[in-house]
Amino acid sequence: QVQVVESGGGLVQAGGSLRLSCTASGRTFSEYQMGWFRQAPGKEREFVAVSRWNGGLIDYADGVKGRFTISRDNAKNTAYLQMNSLKPEDTAVYFCAADPRRSGSYRQPGVYDYWGQGTQVTVSS
Repeated sequence: QVQVVESGGGLVQAGGSLRLSCTASGRTFSEYQMGWFRQAPGKEREFVAVSRWNGGLIDYADGVKGRFTISRDNAKNTAYLQMNSLKPEDTAVYFCAADPRRSGSYRQPGVYDYWGQGTQVTVSS
């Protein structure tokens, strides 16, 4: 069983920055595909970013490209999401997820086996 825990959410003004952290248990964190998703009220959970294992492919949703950066520190079993130039439409609960099987369909929430509890990000205008 892999436990995933997010932290770092909060309230920020438009144009500001936040860094989310995600720690996943397990001795093979470097082999996990780590994804970030978000869900706004009344909307479906949507893909934000992914870091494939060992510094491989990184991908972003179009709406966050150039503003968000995903990274990982395998020695600390931690993935990060640096969010800059935040907009009110970025307001959502942000979730981190781990996929040990490293599915190629990484934009689909269903391929991730382990999820954190979510952390609220609120961007005021």
